[in-house]
Amino acid sequence: MKNLFKWFGIALIIGLCGLAIYAYIWVRQYQQWADEEPTVTLSPDISDITYCTMDAVPLRMDLYFPDSKAPYQALVYFHGGSFTAGDKRTGSGVIDIPAMTERGYAVAAVNYRLMPEHPFPAEVLDAKCAIRFLRAHAAEYGLLTEKIGIWGGSAGGHLAAMIGLTNDDPDFEAGEYLDQSSHVDAVVDMFGPADLTQPMGWLQRWLLRRAFGTDSPNDPLLLEASPVQYVTRDAPPFLILHGEQDTAVPVEQAEVLYQQLLNAGVDATLVLVENADHNFKPIGGEISPTRAAISDLMADFFDRLLE
Repeated sequence: MKNLFKWFGIALIIGLCGLAIYAYIWVRQYQQWADEEPTVTLSPDISDITYCTMDAVPLRMDLYFPDSKAPYQALVYFHGGSFTAGDKRTGSGVIDIPAMTERGYAVAAVNYRLMPEHPFPAEVLDAKCAIRFLRAHAAEYGLLTEKIGIWGGSAGGHLAAMIGLTNDDPDFEAGEYLDQSSHVDAVVDMFGPADLTQPMGWLQRWLLRRAFGTDSPNDPLLLEASPVQYVTRDAPPFLILHGEQDTAVPVEQAEVLYQQLLNAGVDATLVLVENADHNFKPIGGEISPTRAAISDLMADFFDRLLE
């Protein structure tokens, strides 16, 4: 009987280990699916510029220019990747870079430090340093930077919202070019989480634990990292784009940010994309507006606010 219990215990342990490995693989596959965008081959006009160095980490950006003559109005793109992965040439929203340059904009695509190795708010500090760099080097690259527009998707959308809502907040300024402003004038948030303290599914909680080290809605860190906490009447205009069927970042995240902005009297627009999952992946039919129409909405938004 002792041997029977012994072998039963061993089998149970092996089974539980196998289940844990399977769950981990499934979550990683789901995360990869959620962060995946249609393949776009990008050829930057200037690659891997070191815009700042933070904690001995060189941070790099790519620049994309339109075919027209300089100077060019500047935009900045921030990739997604569940806070822990991603690159400036991939991720949610990278497909919009050619659409922006066709409208005459120069686009800086930015890498930033990733969690959990570099805890929040490292990525916000990096992004603001990138904006200051562009203003410091505007003449060198032929940029117009009196006003700057930004966009990002998923974790990049969260980052874009944080940047815009902490305009002129000294608590989020660090690093180089501190004589320059990191102020932005137009924000496009594509399916980014806005309130990390709201109820979430087990997968979202797992991703929060992986990135922030906690998924407790009562943890002050998640409150501090929630863009909705920084909404004031001085916030820049927002265009929020979110799939109605988003299974990675619930649509309620977009709705709560939109309502907070309206309550504060901020110029804000919410576009819910029909038949769209995360990254505007079609689910149950063709998405509406189309992906090309979404790029046009973004460019129209920047045209209205930056020219």
